[in-house]
Amino acid sequence: MRGIIAAALLIVLSLSALAEDAPGEPPAKPAEMRSDQLDMLFARLREPGVDSGEVERQIWQLWAASDSPTATILLEQSTRAIDDGAPAEALAMLDRLIGAFPDFAEAWNKRATLYFMMKRYDSSLADIARTLDLEPRHFGALAGKGMILMRQKDYAGARAAYEEALAVNPNLEQVKDALKELDRLEQGI
Repeated sequence: MRGIIAAALLIVLSLSALAEDAPGEPPAKPAEMRSDQLDMLFARLREPGVDSGEVERQIWQLWAASDSPTATILLEQSTRAIDDGAPAEALAMLDRLIGAFPDFAEAWNKRATLYFMMKRYDSSLADIARTLDLEPRHFGALAGKGMILMRQKDYAGARAAYEEALAVNPNLEQVKDALKELDRLEQGI
């Protein structure tokens, strides 16, 4: 039911954005509409009492969307390949996806996640950097960066990444827990 409501909300927001275009100007592009929707959702993350899980789900849904159906399908297929335990297949798809759509931030993030799972941390950090160039508010990429830097014992860097993730999304309980763990590590407990 929530999915239907969220989809209806996105349609209404999209139609509202189209209706607000000035006469004589071309309608907003889908990417521009997604950007506007993301701005509203990020603002909602800061509202007291908001269902942050639902807002986060909507953000992830918008991040996974592309103006190209091909890009969206390749991202979905690579996700399935990762879930099915086929990292080589997923990596090949993500390499093709990034080659064809280098401005698709979520493709970079998905490959960063795969590299993390493969323990290829430097490659993951490089893809995280590109993700953040394209979408500086990507709290998932920031949290992933913190996790990698923690594993590399760069505690100051990990703390900075985690704090940046919380500045974007103050509702990330796992990031708050990771900061507590960092406190323990830095105190030698």
